[in-house]
Amino acid sequence: MFGYDSFRGHQQAVIEHVMAGGSCCTLMPTGAGKSLCYQIPALCRPGVGIVVSPLIALMQDQVSALRELGIRAAALNSSLSWQEMQDALSAMQNGQLDLVYIAPERLVTDAILNILDHIDIALIAIDEAHCVSQWGHDFRPEYRMLSALRDRYPHVPCIAVTATADAPTRRDIMAQLKLDEIFVAGFDRPNIRYDVAVKDTPKKQLLTFLQDRPRGESGIIYCLSRRKVDETAEWLLDQGYTALPYHAGLDARTRANHQNRFLKEEGVIIVATIAFGMGINKPDVRFVAHLDLPANIEAYYQETGRAGRDGLPATAMMLYGLQDVALRRQMITNSDAPDEQKRVEHHKLTALLGYCEAAHCRRQILLQYFGDDGAPCGNCDSCLSPQQSIDGTIPAQKILSCIHRTGNMFGGKHIVDVLTGTPTPQTDKHNHDQLSTWGIGTDIDRRTWESFIRQMVAANLIFVDLEGHGGLKMTTEGMQFLKDKATLQLRLPREKESRQSKNREAGNALAELENDADRALFESLKALRLSIAREANLPPYVIFHDKTLIAMATRRPIYMDSMAQIPGVGQSKLDRYAPAFLDVIRQAG
Repeated sequence: MFGYDSFRGHQQAVIEHVMAGGSCCTLMPTGAGKSLCYQIPALCRPGVGIVVSPLIALMQDQVSALRELGIRAAALNSSLSWQEMQDALSAMQNGQLDLVYIAPERLVTDAILNILDHIDIALIAIDEAHCVSQWGHDFRPEYRMLSALRDRYPHVPCIAVTATADAPTRRDIMAQLKLDEIFVAGFDRPNIRYDVAVKDTPKKQLLTFLQDRPRGESGIIYCLSRRKVDETAEWLLDQGYTALPYHAGLDARTRANHQNRFLKEEGVIIVATIAFGMGINKPDVRFVAHLDLPANIEAYYQETGRAGRDGLPATAMMLYGLQDVALRRQMITNSDAPDEQKRVEHHKLTALLGYCEAAHCRRQILLQYFGDDGAPCGNCDSCLSPQQSIDGTIPAQKILSCIHRTGNMFGGKHIVDVLTGTPTPQTDKHNHDQLSTWGIGTDIDRRTWESFIRQMVAANLIFVDLEGHGGLKMTTEGMQFLKDKATLQLRLPREKESRQSKNREAGNALAELENDADRALFESLKALRLSIAREANLPPYVIFHDKTLIAMATRRPIYMDSMAQIPGVGQSKLDRYAPAFLDVIRQAG
């Protein structure tokens, strides 16, 4: 049905465990095939598989893809008319469905539970299972109600799947859902290249990033505020890109329309707040760019994980600055969360800052956060353009001393002015040219001082006081650092360089197409796919993934039996689509 001749990673072990009646939590990186882990047991076990899913768009996407494979699937959600809902419920009761997707709050209603009480349930699958845990980065109270299902149907196997959960979140999922086994397949996404840069001129930096990439790619750009989303999308349109905004301030119809265009058209860029993304299963997103600092390292991992789900090369680029850090800290401090939760969130943000300011492999830092490990990846900016570290103890002491002597009330630019002995109206007004720290840092350039300050914020030695108009202040750890005469390694900023060729090489998903003839055939196959998808009102990737088209373009099957050997061409798709695609391949010669 699915068109693959072997399992990947832990898939077979998970599937065998669930088919034997066991329950488990399964952690797999995005794109590693979590869905198969419950779809196959649901097809093989008697009864209907119930899949808990948080978003209507995700349900519809999954159901469309399954129906294309010849699998009997339906979704129960508010987008259905009364008659469509009755038809789906009737089909479920009469054993005419293999899989039913449903939101958690609808699943625990008396009406649905009364139906489930009288039918065979093959399994209960809980997608995006990190939503169960209050320690997860995307906790949803309605997911807590799912523990009652385990009490009501104790003999029905339950599988909870997620791509994002640290150790406390995993323990909470296991306890809440009373699961007996956990499968952790690792968190590495080797096809994603990670890039982090200091926010300098964000629009110019974004434009350079986009110009360095092949034209016509799909991507997601995340911004912190709705206003910035709207401004960025409008600006990208002026630059000739197909860019659409997405945030909670837009009406539901506009959001649905923009998401639909992103899924069904080629080369659309969505500019969004974090309101966009969960459950977006589009496999050919070639880049995810953050123009502001994400909430924490888990959110960053999940958001960047929306790139390259098809396993082809993709890029995650982030810009961040000191103001981002201050704003995130303020948002945590001013939230209504309990003190313990705030402490955890501050810790998670500090881990993300450590990732941003690290001198060594970024992928290693990400994996270590989730309890995984790996060698330096050779596919992040730290590996591709290594940075030199120095003993930064004396510079750090100078920064702390300067902050103290200027009264803990001035921002980073003013501190650098004092250290480098640069006269400004502000330094003249406050007589800071009379301080002992005036000009004690002339041996270091401004850009390096600014980098050192950011690294010290990341190390929690100083913080940006937004309520104090962005002034830098020493933390308790900073005071202890001075008192203990501790040492500190600081990295020198990377030399500014053109990374155009490096970006193209690292992020080009079509590198497997080695000659012009293969590339031309790939484009012809894409055009056919788009035509079929539009006629069926489906996203193109539901017909075939790019990876499948690349295999067709390089292997060039001309008969049905050889087409059946292409990964991703299952029996249903072979029967429905192969003749048209074979015609295009034969015409190419």
